Amino acid sequence: MKLVITIIRDTDAGAVIEELVSHSHRVTRVASTGGFLRRGNVTLLIGVEEQHVQAVIDILDETCKPPDPGQCRATIFVVDAPHFERV
Repeated sequence: MKLVITIIRDTDAGAVIEELVSHSHRVTRVASTGGFLRRGNVTLLIGVEEQHVQAVIDILDETCKPPDPGQCRATIFVVDAPHFERV
């Protein structure tokens, strides 16, 4: 199991979450702020099997709008999640 942690602009969050859910990915949205200009960001936590990581990254790349100069579409971290449990 992998945990994909991605930071995107808050303006892209709705479309990204809709696209992830339509592909049967579960996602948790956390409001966050950061960067030089302190613009609104959203951090998404997405738990997926290892073979689906690239599909999630592709969705992020396709769904996030082109960034302003000097910005990126998303910042993505993929970390191991050795234990996953829903209660």
